[in-house]
Amino acid sequence: MITKFTFNSQSILRELPLADRAILERIMVDKKYRKNQPIFTEGTLPTGIFYLKSGKVKKYKIDNDGREQIIYIYNAGEFFGYSSVLSENTYGDTTVAIENSIISFITINDFNERLNASSSFSRLLLKSLSHEFSVLANLMAVLSQRTVRERVALNLLILHDKYKTDKDTVTHITLSRSNLANMAGTVNETLARVLHDFKQDQLISTDGRKIQLLDMERLAQIANF
Repeated sequence: MITKFTFNSQSILRELPLADRAILERIMVDKKYRKNQPIFTEGTLPTGIFYLKSGKVKKYKIDNDGREQIIYIYNAGEFFGYSSVLSENTYGDTTVAIENSIISFITINDFNERLNASSSFSRLLLKSLSHEFSVLANLMAVLSQRTVRERVALNLLILHDKYKTDKDTVTHITLSRSNLANMAGTVNETLARVLHDFKQDQLISTDGRKIQLLDMERLAQIANF
């Protein structure tokens, strides 16, 4: 069920024919980004698309009160920034690395050339874009219709999915409290109270900024999705 709230662009490279994948990887240019370093800013013109090789990136907008609303957290293996290129419009949001990251860049010219040359790439990108719109609609509905407690529970489950790896027996969410509050659409003080309640109810455990989910079934019930 958590797939309703996560993009699926990680499947693009996996599902591409080997020849198409090799060409796409060959035209990617890698760049290292430090934690808190911007990748692109809302309102600027796109010059290409991005592929996250390692690390994590947040996608957010600033509301009328100047507060940050995190829309999504990108994980390794995901493409981003391509919707603005396809629509020939400015970026509709801002992206910033929340961990030290390696991000590949594909110029607009190379991107358009691959779209024209590879029907598989075009089809997978369109499929991913369609799913992305559904995810954003689901996330916006959550923000507008759910209580803070429900939103925090849901975002903890989303983040658990983002932070788990095949190597880990235990998954620790290490997102900062301010970023978690911005994901849930609340303030730090309210988030702290909700996390304290969850800890008292033995739904989570904390160690500094690390959060471990102890009862995902009950959190899913609280999230009400």
